[in-house]
Amino acid sequence: MSNLTAKSFIDELQLHQNEADKEKMKKFFKGSDKNTTCLGLNMRTVFQIAKQFTDMPLTEIEQLLENDYYEVRMGAVSIMDFQAKKKKLTDEHRQALYDLYIQRHDRINNWDFVDRAAPSVVGTYLLDKPKDKLYEMAHSLNIWERRTAIVSTFSFIKNGHLEDTFSIAEILINDKEELINKAVGSFIREAGKRDEEKLKSFLNKHARTMPRITLRYAIEKFDKSTRDYYLSLKNN
Repeated sequence: MSNLTAKSFIDELQLHQNEADKEKMKKFFKGSDKNTTCLGLNMRTVFQIAKQFTDMPLTEIEQLLENDYYEVRMGAVSIMDFQAKKKKLTDEHRQALYDLYIQRHDRINNWDFVDRAAPSVVGTYLLDKPKDKLYEMAHSLNIWERRTAIVSTFSFIKNGHLEDTFSIAEILINDKEELINKAVGSFIREAGKRDEEKLKSFLNKHARTMPRITLRYAIEKFDKSTRDYYLSLKNN
């Protein structure tokens, strides 16, 4: 596609909007940004259109992030994700994607925006670099920055590096927000698929006091007797 502008992308989205999807999409946005509204497209369509705009310049992507439509911003982070997964991406472009994500986190302000782009854009960039930024975000007052901190570690997990997942989970273990509780449980579970003993060691330390929903997500792949054991710790 030659006309890789923010306007062209939005025009393409608008060709597919409908009222039925508009009502469904309203349920997905959990942010406090009262200006965000929905065009009315299902996510599959948004992702398909975003893929056609994979080579969009970062300046145009930032314009999409500025937009108040939920699906437009989802398109922006999807394009960032597609770019970050390119096999021949230059180091300079990978850093530019990371910088855009971090600098415009004010517009990456929903759980699925984070989940769509954080592993590939943030996590992959930081694979061979200091992880200080993730620890900084883990202590942030901003829920979406805290979610980025733990979700980004999925890239580390896939590459066999588990320590940061458990370390950041320890920071977030008693977070007050359910969307953080679920993320912590999900990603220590993923780390546990690589090293079950590390997960069990973490749970032995925290199962009694961690939020129940975090525990349930974390033990989801254990056999019934092991799940029952950790739930019994929580109940005692």
